[in-house]
Amino acid sequence: MTEETAAAAAPAAPTEPAVPMTEAESREARELKKRSFKKFEFRGVDLEHLLEMKESAVYQLLNARQRRSRTRGVKHKHIQLSKKLHNSKLHLAVGEKPKCVNTHCRDKVILPGMIGSVVGVHNGKTFNQVEIKPEMIGHYLGEFSITYKPVRHGRPGIGATHSSRFIPLK
Repeated sequence: MTEETAAAAAPAAPTEPAVPMTEAESREARELKKRSFKKFEFRGVDLEHLLEMKESAVYQLLNARQRRSRTRGVKHKHIQLSKKLHNSKLHLAVGEKPKCVNTHCRDKVILPGMIGSVVGVHNGKTFNQVEIKPEMIGHYLGEFSITYKPVRHGRPGIGATHSSRFIPLK
């Protein structure tokens, strides 16, 4: 390796400014470094506009499967659930969580009006509490309440294979 290629491959050392920053410039630099949170957007529409939109306009932003279920008709149970969620959020202090509303409607599409609600989604045995967040818009309630117990792969038990027959019982 020649000296020219070695110099080109080496990373450049960071250079400090020749002139020290003034107090005002350093304050301005600190303000720029402050963490700014990303605003939530759903398909290019921010949350404030989503909350103001009509339900039919929101459905136009969703995937085809969700739009089709809407055009096939709205179930009475879904309307009841929406009313219960709306009533649970009325008369709440700022920062307070609403009361949990239990439901068996796993096929209800999450809409912007449901954000901030707490829903107990039935998984076949119990109601799992789900707090609705903006990132959940367009998904089904059932996606957030798992219906089976995940397999835990551990040591083989009795009757697993022929080699595990002679595991000594302590």
